[in-house]
Amino acid sequence: MQTKKQARRQRAAVSEEKADRQSMETHHIDFSTILDVSALKAECEALAKRGLDKNEERSVLLALLKKASQDGREEARQLLMADGSGLNCAHRISWLQDQIITVIYDFTVRHVYPKQAGAFSVTAVGGYGRDTLAPGSDIDLLFLFQPKPASETHKAVEFILYMLWDMGFKVGHATRTVEECIREAKSDMTVRTAILETRYICGNVALERELQARFDKEIVTNTGPEFIAAKLAERDERHRKAGDTRYLVEPNVKEGKGGLRDLHTLFWISKYYYHVRDPAELVKLGVLSKQEYRLFEKAEDFLWAVRCHMHFLTGKAEERLSFDIQRDIAAALDYNARPGLSAVERFMKHYFLVAKDVGDLTRILCAALEDQQAKATPGLTGVISRFANRSRKIPGTVEFVEDRGRIALANPDVFKRDPVSLIRLFFVADINGLEFHPDALKRVTRSLSLIDNDLRENEEANRLFLSILTSKRDPALILRRMNEAGVLGRFIPEFGKIVSMMQFNMYHHYTVDEHLIRAVEVLSEIDKGKAEDIHPLTNKLMPNIEDRDALYVAVLLHDIAKGREEDHSEAGAAVARKLCPRFGLSPKQTELVVWLIAEHLTMSMVAQTRDLTDRKTIIDFADRVQSLDRLKMLLILTVCDIRAVGPGVWNGWKGQLLRTLYYETELLLSGGFSEVSRKERAEAAAEALEHALADWSQKERKAYVKLHYQPYLLSVPLEDQIRHTQFMRESDKAGKVLATMVRTDSFHAITEITVLSPDHPRLLTVIAGACAAAGANIADAQIFTTSDGRALDTIHVSREFPDDADELRRAATIGKMIEDVLAGRKRLPEVIATRTKNRRKNKAFVIPPSVIITNSLSNKFTVIEVECLDRPGLLSEITAVLSDLSLDIQSARITTFGEKVIDTFYVADLVGQKISNENRRAYITARLKAVMAGEEDEMRERMPSGIIAPAATRGVAVEKSDTEKKAGSAA
Repeated sequence: MQTKKQARRQRAAVSEEKADRQSMETHHIDFSTILDVSALKAECEALAKRGLDKNEERSVLLALLKKASQDGREEARQLLMADGSGLNCAHRISWLQDQIITVIYDFTVRHVYPKQAGAFSVTAVGGYGRDTLAPGSDIDLLFLFQPKPASETHKAVEFILYMLWDMGFKVGHATRTVEECIREAKSDMTVRTAILETRYICGNVALERELQARFDKEIVTNTGPEFIAAKLAERDERHRKAGDTRYLVEPNVKEGKGGLRDLHTLFWISKYYYHVRDPAELVKLGVLSKQEYRLFEKAEDFLWAVRCHMHFLTGKAEERLSFDIQRDIAAALDYNARPGLSAVERFMKHYFLVAKDVGDLTRILCAALEDQQAKATPGLTGVISRFANRSRKIPGTVEFVEDRGRIALANPDVFKRDPVSLIRLFFVADINGLEFHPDALKRVTRSLSLIDNDLRENEEANRLFLSILTSKRDPALILRRMNEAGVLGRFIPEFGKIVSMMQFNMYHHYTVDEHLIRAVEVLSEIDKGKAEDIHPLTNKLMPNIEDRDALYVAVLLHDIAKGREEDHSEAGAAVARKLCPRFGLSPKQTELVVWLIAEHLTMSMVAQTRDLTDRKTIIDFADRVQSLDRLKMLLILTVCDIRAVGPGVWNGWKGQLLRTLYYETELLLSGGFSEVSRKERAEAAAEALEHALADWSQKERKAYVKLHYQPYLLSVPLEDQIRHTQFMRESDKAGKVLATMVRTDSFHAITEITVLSPDHPRLLTVIAGACAAAGANIADAQIFTTSDGRALDTIHVSREFPDDADELRRAATIGKMIEDVLAGRKRLPEVIATRTKNRRKNKAFVIPPSVIITNSLSNKFTVIEVECLDRPGLLSEITAVLSDLSLDIQSARITTFGEKVIDTFYVADLVGQKISNENRRAYITARLKAVMAGEEDEMRERMPSGIIAPAATRGVAVEKSDTEKKAGSAA
């Protein structure tokens, strides 16, 4: 009877044999269907015998070759769809290009410049030199000349180049003698790399052989360390430009971290240092194991498949795997949806796992190089000189040693003897501030099978992990190393499920695992007191947090259940309930973590989508939070979550909203929130405003202060009230019925546009439409009515320019657009149509329109929340529908999450009542869904313009931002 262990071994042997067979098949490709070379050559020879004039002959030849190339590439595309092998496709296109170039060369030296046969060699360089070519890639050629080439030789090369250019190819080329190649390779690393990958196509083969022989002897010998250092530095710079993480959700397949160029760099280094012509030879040299070589092959084939599909799909050399083509690539590669994950998300998860494999292979090769050079003779320079063994003991441990600032294993069997050392390695590195020796990480990767249930339940292992997570040094760095080595996903299987998982939207910039580690990084910054300029409130609260351990665990685990069918907050809370005791947390700490994860989206959503001046908003939120300790920790978790989403997602305006929600809730939880206190606060605010206007006459002071109702006095800061009142007074003195004032605020990353005009039910519609026409993204709208029947609306638009002067000019342009539309000088439908036409419509995302109408979120108003795909002019269209339906908008919250918009409107009917009739609510829902889906095109034509009397004069007052109040105005 066969044991389970024997069965596993047998399956592994069968799998290994199958992989070897597939590898052999990859290297034996049938090119016969791509191009009939003999037939093409015969047609060219027949053409030469027809006696046509040279121009006509060239035109016929060009048409002949174009068709052969197009047909061959189409066949390569069909074969890619059939067999799925990207590497085979790249080889087929490369082979096809070789044949086309050879046919052109033969025709040139036989019939155009017959004396040039043997005068030069045509060689492929770069990626083409590796015998791989993507459908849209440039063709890089090196024409090797004999010394002192004749002018006819140059003309022959020009004929070949112009034929290729006229066929539509982008050709990069160089013409050199062998001596020139060697001379330039000595001083130019780019030329050296190109020559490293030269491959003979046609012409004088002796020139190519001479170049290779001299290159190996005069360039490669004794310069391995120099080349390795240059290539690794070049790689690091490339990563910096493309985005220094392999987990960007729109990766560059060619140049990005973990992409094809990284694999090519590995091969360049191997070829240069180990003198191999094929990566398979690295197995014989002991650099890679058979399994690691298969990983190399699989990664290369997958990345080539993605790249070839991208080029075929877009018809150009597209290297960025952008959202608008990810669905199509996923379909081409036959990915299907699974519960909790769409087909495109499954495809992208596979992509990021492959990118991680490329990182593993990089570490393995670097470790092999260091090991090789540790045995080398002394005296070498550059990188190799740093390979000499200089290890020393690390106090408190016998398992590890320090090797030039890096932690290394004291002996190769450390992990087998004690699997806990797989966690201890990272703990020791953290407390001693050490980087990781490549050999240590290589051995970690090869020992992952030792991380089993026994290790996961080991008390010491979990104690060490919690110490790493809550470290006062750099926990994110260590967690990232653990994740890249595969330890984090093995030690916490639930974390392993979200490794390399992307979310198909424009809001999240990173994969889920990278997002969680970045959230820990933000928390660590706050913990160290380094976040005062970004969110001073959290910086102030953190030192008083009593349970750091619980907060760190909550931050690490808050999105751990992404990709599941159920709500990820609830599912994540269930995961935390299981993991926290394992990590050594008490039952009380566990319940706190569970609550924080279950509610981790609540504070952000309330702050961004609810009216924070509405008393019931604060009461409902306080009911969910229930304690000041929870409130503090939830605020910090929320800030970490938002800041870790990606560049530009966090801004000061979001900080301001969170700060307001925190302080209002703190007041309620501490017993200071009541109707009486609100009334007293409003009276105090009115007195403060009147006192601030002390240089006005008493009559003016009282008249202007009485214009403002309680919601305005309670929600608008005093300094803004002063500006608004001065703005109103100046407008009145100038006789302006309509006026706008703009102000920039760099700290909050918004620009404020205040509009003073006669009140009108469609005023917000016009303002929103004018902003859309001017290209401004509305972040928030504060709508106030004065006691004399005017509207004082303040619109916050997202800041576009870093420089205040540029942003002020832009804001003034937006203000003028608002006034022109309100005054009837411009028609809203026309200006919005122009703006929409100029922006590319993003068809990559599908967000079904959603409308929620509820009377339970406010004591006075009905709350309408809409969610759909964003587009220019959407807010204007939605508010136009609400006006059509005789709904009075009291306040609005405008929130954008990437491509998705969530807008919330607090409304009442024309007599100030809530919308209680079910039939009417159903009709409102239907109308809003129709306009969000783009089904009410006539709504755009009915958008109002000129709702203010044309005789109204225009005035724009511009005020610079007040930089003095930066520090105290955001969370």
